[in-house]
Amino acid sequence: MSSISIRNVRKAYGKREVVHGVDLEFADGAFVVILGPSGCGKSTLLRMIAGLEEITAGEIRIGDKVVNRLEPRERGCAMVFQNYALYPHMSVAGNIGYALRVAGVPKAERERRVAEVARVVGLENYLSRRPGELSGGQRQRVAMGRAIVREPKVFLFDEPLSNLDAKLRVQMRAEIRRLHKRLAATSVFVTHDQVEAMTLADTLVVMNGGRVEQVGAPAEVYHRPRTRFVGAFIGAPAMNFIDGTTAADSFTFDGRRVAVEWPFARAHAGRPVALGVRPEQVELVAADSPGALPATVDFVEELGAGRVVYTDIDGLPFAVTLSEETDLAPGERVGLKLLPQSLHFFDGETGLRLGLAESVETSRAAVAAA
Repeated sequence: MSSISIRNVRKAYGKREVVHGVDLEFADGAFVVILGPSGCGKSTLLRMIAGLEEITAGEIRIGDKVVNRLEPRERGCAMVFQNYALYPHMSVAGNIGYALRVAGVPKAERERRVAEVARVVGLENYLSRRPGELSGGQRQRVAMGRAIVREPKVFLFDEPLSNLDAKLRVQMRAEIRRLHKRLAATSVFVTHDQVEAMTLADTLVVMNGGRVEQVGAPAEVYHRPRTRFVGAFIGAPAMNFIDGTTAADSFTFDGRRVAVEWPFARAHAGRPVALGVRPEQVELVAADSPGALPATVDFVEELGAGRVVYTDIDGLPFAVTLSEETDLAPGERVGLKLLPQSLHFFDGETGLRLGLAESVETSRAAVAAA
């Protein structure tokens, strides 16, 4: 068993606490991605699982064993780092098999396992080369091969693709997923890149300020963000937000009144609320269309397969994603039609999603500009 249980784990450096009571459960064989901005505590949490950082309080279990006081080599984990950490004077075969040599594995067995792992990571023709003769992607494969050859219970990845170019990152994401499927070990992958997180994860953990903001499947986190932070952090362009207040049947911001049919409007009447909507869930219409919010085109970002129209609602930036071509020019007036089933509401003070018990589909919000 290689499940991971993290219970009320805290980490402090002196009086400064950087991880605040994290509770997580990772199933045996899961691919978990921990996502968050720089300084949110994600790498610190990974290093505590690995045993490279001592925990200040709490408990970490791998399988049925509490590992708080175990040395890294005793935890059954293998770690792949951002900087590869290869021995430059050793060949690919030497790097992959180094841990086996230190462990006293007989030469014949060591060579067999190195050859097998080299085939898995596509390096069977490079075993005699040294790291300096390899590309960045090949060096990362060596680092993964070195981890695989130990046959660990848990793989830990600390932003391993950050040093690769965009094309290699896409290739390596696919290779990592194939390896995970083949090896069926529990994998924990840390990144600040939301594309990596969304494409790799079975389970996504979003962290902010040393705390867990949300845990769930990537689609769930994207479509039902638990907090405003998650809604803003996941998605490119980010979710649009309009800060205002609600009444029983309306949402008001900057003197504008927007009629809404929302089950929780009456309960939160008079309180500050943020309305959120993703750029791809907004329709661009004529400026004088009934029910549309008038806006001015700022600029258009061409993405090849699509484009992003950045607009301005009297000083409030608002992005719209389009799949079709457009000839909109800066300064042109347009209308923004918010799709009723796509609205999210967040508490203006706590940032928590309002009406968490309701699904987006049942929380129908019919919008019309008054």
